[in-house]
Amino acid sequence: MLNVNNVVTYYGPIQILKKINLHIYPGEIVSLLGGNASGKTTTMKTILGIVKPVQGTIEFEGKRIDGLPTEKIVSMGIARVPEARRIFSRMTVRENLELGAFVRRKEPPQSILEDLERVYKLFPRLKERENQLGGTLSGGEQQMLAMGRALMARPRLILMDEPSMGLSPLFVEKVFETIQEINRQGVTILLVEQNANMALSIAHRGYVLQNGEIVLHDTAENLLKSEAIRKAYLGEE
Repeated sequence: MLNVNNVVTYYGPIQILKKINLHIYPGEIVSLLGGNASGKTTTMKTILGIVKPVQGTIEFEGKRIDGLPTEKIVSMGIARVPEARRIFSRMTVRENLELGAFVRRKEPPQSILEDLERVYKLFPRLKERENQLGGTLSGGEQQMLAMGRALMARPRLILMDEPSMGLSPLFVEKVFETIQEINRQGVTILLVEQNANMALSIAHRGYVLQNGEIVLHDTAENLLKSEAIRKAYLGEE
């Protein structure tokens, strides 16, 4: 579904990604692990066209997308749940969700309403808060809203950036259960997450980034057993 081939990116004079290769197949949950400033978020921004690679190619479902504007990439079937949610705090829950369907604005209104009901079924709390301002929601509710907003674009691939950040343990568990449910409904997921244990527990495969380079790639099961991973990301001696 997604092929990132030998991609190199810079922020000004500083090289961030160093010939990374990453491949995702339909129906997978793939976890992208790494410490702070390892290049995880830059990888997602590059896939979405927010950051332009200076070398390499990115293909989605057989079509090259590097160089395309972000709106075009989203309209092709890729959505993002950004780090720290970034919902529109002065808009209602429903307005936030409707904005998620902006790239589908030429479709019949009924299809948008059907997906709105699908999101409400997945997140009943959002239905209860439908007319509440996004900024008044709890952190966990805002994460639900950010995920629901991404689903409103009807994506086939979702890029999730640190979905558990700042959440209580109870909400973290709920978020990961929901990620699995979204995947079961047919959406492929690339997951960036500091909570390596949780991420690998639901992923099929994983990649490890260090200083802008992929240093390890394996099944999630094997990565969980890896001594290097356990020491670096799971806090084990």
